[in-house]
Formats: sequence, C-alpha cells, structure tokens
Amino acid sequence: MIILRDQEPFPPIHKTDEGGLLAMGGSLTQQRLWEAYNSGIFPWYEEEGPVLWWSPDPRMVLFPQDLKVSKSMKQLFKKQAFKVTYNQNFEDVMRNCAQMYREGQDGTWITNEMVLAYIKLHQSGHAVSVEVWQENNLVGGLYGVYLKEKQVFCGESMFAKVSNASKYGFISLVRELAKEQVKLIDCQVYTAHLESLGAKEIDREVFLSYLKT
Repeated sequence: MIILRDQEPFPPIHKTDEGGLLAMGGSLTQQRLWEAYNSGIFPWYEEEGPVLWWSPDPRMVLFPQDLKVSKSMKQLFKKQAFKVTYNQNFEDVMRNCAQMYREGQDGTWITNEMVLAYIKLHQSGHAVSVEVWQENNLVGGLYGVYLKEKQVFCGESMFAKVSNASKYGFISLVRELAKEQVKLIDCQVYTAHLESLGAKEIDREVFLSYLKT
C-alpha cells in the first residue's frame, strides 16, 4: 500500500491493486482533487478512515451518443414533470447524496470533510451540481467534476426523493453536455442502473487516453 504525504505526487496508475486502490493518505485540497481527476483518480473512503484514492480497471463510462432514454422517461420529459437547474444548490445536493441509503453500505462515503473540499472545487468553477425540483422542492440531483478542457465530466453521486428524479436530472445533464461536445461521462464503477442508461465498461487505458487530449 502506497501512503501519500501531503505534497507527494500520485504514484503511476499501474500500481493499483486488483480492486483499483492506488494509494491512501494525503489531504483533500482543491489542488489535490483537481490533480486526481485529471489523472483518472478519485477519492472514496469511510468516515474516520484515511483518504483512499482509486482508479479501477475496467472503468464505467457513458458516451453521450449512447444515452438510453426509456419510453416512460420520454413521457416525463414530454410532460415536463420536473424543473432542472444547474449550480444553484451545490452543498444541498451533496448533503442529500450523503444521506441517501445505498444497499450494501453501512454509512456514507461523502464525509463532511469531502463536502467542504468539493464546495471549494465548486467555487473555483470545477465542480458542478444538477438540481431537480418538483413544486419548489428539491427532490433529486447529482454532482460531479467537469474537466471542460478535456471534454470529460466525472460523475460522483446522485440522489432522489421521488421516483425518477435523479434519472431525470442525469439525462438532462447528459443532453446539455452533448451540446458542449463532451466526449464521455466518467461513471467510475459498474452499476445496473448506469448500464440501463447506456453506460458501459471500457479498459482503463482507453479511459485515460481521453484525459491526455
């Protein structure tokens, strides 16, 4: 296990273990986070534990042109069932994501330390939130890191308080990113939910090639 000091650079990606764990330690500074995402690395750890840095292989991604929208979701968009905004309530979105129950997890990996770190990244223009509203109530949303110059969006987490709210926000975001010529959305690891929306696993080296452009 590689232990990082605060100013120490990340080790080469090929040094990850079989699960994709690259290193532990270091701080969640804005500079460190930005370096991580530009290198295909992201933090994921439990409260009270050290920061863990990951770069799994294969990598789950969504190419915007592969987005799948079900008939039922198309009907919701036709009815304009929700209102979608961007970057209006970043902290609220993160804290709602932290509170969502996720099967197989005892607690949240979105610690208060992480919330504060990503707020700083948001204030610098690099982290983005999507808010989904129903009758002026925040009922869903997601957030992530936008590598605009590389045309890559790194999705982090979603939440929904009513059925289909997070999916509505995600589809809306992908459509907006497609207009901005984004090449792919990083979804990090496989889930059946993401696969149903058109995401798929690709080799890590292929994913990293998009970060070198």
